[in-house]
Amino acid sequence: MSDVQVYKKSPAEFHLAQRRARESMRNQIMMFSLMIFLTIMSFSLVMAYQADVVGFSKYLVIPTVLLFAAVQVGLQLYYFMHMNEEGHGVPQMFMYTGAILAFTVVLTFVTIVWW
Repeated sequence: MSDVQVYKKSPAEFHLAQRRARESMRNQIMMFSLMIFLTIMSFSLVMAYQADVVGFSKYLVIPTVLLFAAVQVGLQLYYFMHMNEEGHGVPQMFMYTGAILAFTVVLTFVTIVWW
């Protein structure tokens, strides 16, 4: 059987933990709201393009939707996968390395095909 150690927090530690939890939840809700807003904007852009609204060409809609998607991926990595917290340096390094390698491979193949 394992020994269980009980650590009683002082009132200051308890309030600090509560404040951090509240701040974390507030950030999660704000990021979720921002992602919902970006999704609604993306759908609105596509609907405006399909309805032939003046000024909404595919040269505006496609890059904007891709930009919104990239922003959402970044927000989801940092906030919903808790990459903004301490102690996630190694997973971040592997993800950034993978993204750089993937970009390099795609760039290489596009360069080979186009030239």
